[in-house]
Amino acid sequence: MIVAGCDVGSLTAKAVIMRDGGILSSEIIGVRPKPEQSAKDVMDKALQKAHLALEDIDYCISTGYGRERVPFAKDNISEISCHGKGAHWLIPSVRTVIDVGGQDCKVIRVDANGKLKNFIMNDKCAAGTGRFLEVMAKTLGIRLDEIGPLSLRARNPVVITSMCSIYAQTEVASSIAQGADQHDLAAGVTRAMAERVNSLAMRVGVEEDVVITGGVAKNIGVVKSLEGMLGVNTKKVNVDPQIVGALGGALFAKEKMLQKG
Repeated sequence: MIVAGCDVGSLTAKAVIMRDGGILSSEIIGVRPKPEQSAKDVMDKALQKAHLALEDIDYCISTGYGRERVPFAKDNISEISCHGKGAHWLIPSVRTVIDVGGQDCKVIRVDANGKLKNFIMNDKCAAGTGRFLEVMAKTLGIRLDEIGPLSLRARNPVVITSMCSIYAQTEVASSIAQGADQHDLAAGVTRAMAERVNSLAMRVGVEEDVVITGGVAKNIGVVKSLEGMLGVNTKKVNVDPQIVGALGGALFAKEKMLQKG
């Protein structure tokens, strides 16, 4: 049995191909102008890695913002359910999944079987999302992947008070003009990001074990700050945290196949 999951998000598209209960290949790309093209391109790359053709896929589930526009998917399921399913498959003890994507943040609670219990989502503002970090990296004049490591060497983190991304950007620009240390600014940015995610998490409740998924899970500064606020050590998945939603889609596809016999 060969199944697949395709997650077309706001900034990246992900694909996972599974065979007989194991991950065969995965791929991540930046999104194209149209979701259909994003889905095709990312799946083509995953298929190439697995030495397969699209016709070899028995069932594909799509998820993410563009899930309804994936032409080769037989069904679509929300990214909330897919991230919960994928994280639980990777770490069966997980009960809380924090997914920080490019333009939204979700805190998901699952039960012992990986089924959705509760969730909360912030998609009204860029604060607390990957977009916030992108804007701040540009303001600081550094690469996105430099923010986390720089923040760990801060001596006196800058406090960013605004909850709005635009005003926060103004605060950072003002601090730069006043000669603030870049390490301290990076630490202020990662802490501000973590505070926004933590505020969301407190509203739905956090139960261990906790896993962070999505691209922001790769930012060690945000992860460390958030762990301190939550008072927990988060579990690390043994795959790229950005593919967890697509993995969940593939797992749902496997269930669909089994139901069909």
